[in-house]
Amino acid sequence: MNRITTTRLKKMKQGGEKIACLTAYDASFAHILDAAGVEILLVGDSLGMVIQGQETTLPVSLDEMIYHARAVRTGSEKALLMVDMPFMADATPEQAMHSAGRLMKEGGAQMVKLEGGSVLLETVQALAARGIPVCSHLGLLPQSVHKQGGYRVQGRDEAGALDMISDASAMQAAGADMLLLECVPATLAAEITRAVEIPVIGIGAGPDVDAQVLVLYDMLGITPGKRPSFSHDFLADSGDISAAVAAYVQAVKGGSFPSSAHSF
Repeated sequence: MNRITTTRLKKMKQGGEKIACLTAYDASFAHILDAAGVEILLVGDSLGMVIQGQETTLPVSLDEMIYHARAVRTGSEKALLMVDMPFMADATPEQAMHSAGRLMKEGGAQMVKLEGGSVLLETVQALAARGIPVCSHLGLLPQSVHKQGGYRVQGRDEAGALDMISDASAMQAAGADMLLLECVPATLAAEITRAVEIPVIGIGAGPDVDAQVLVLYDMLGITPGKRPSFSHDFLADSGDISAAVAAYVQAVKGGSFPSSAHSF
């Protein structure tokens, strides 16, 4: 069975069809998500926190990302497989090329996700020129949590909003195939989504983006400690994991998630 492609996702945006995305870290969960109709499986470096119990995503290695990507690839058939570039694996364009090559060859990734805006312009251009699909992650950047002063909403002030709009356009022009906006005011996320032709995934970015993503363990209510305000426990509503994932997909497709309670 053919996997979903970047071309298919762009057509979904053009047609106004919402896209469902969830993180996945192993073959068993990947199978459940795939069967429920999740279009994008994101092997997130969030595994450092929800799988390994780390305080941040920073300790995750490239080898660990490849290991989990390979497992998710094995457990799925239809969904597009997107994999995070771990911290400092894209420090230079040359290093990013090497890291992305390994994620694709060894991990089976169809797309890599990079955290950051204009500072990565040359890197995105280089990857795109070599046929490597890229998702540019803007807004709250977990790998930059120490620089950003914690897990805070980004783009609330005019200067920050203008910078993010500029970065979004620059990433598209550089060859990015997708954007991800994390913890961004809903009005700003909507403006960026309208301004670019590539699909925009949101997490804590309101309802008016093209796609939604959550950390799988958050939407199942099994992440230890306090969970993000933009998430929702679908397992509590559904009773079993397969039903919870199906409910999430339906809520994203139908526009009932996220609500204003899950937005900034």
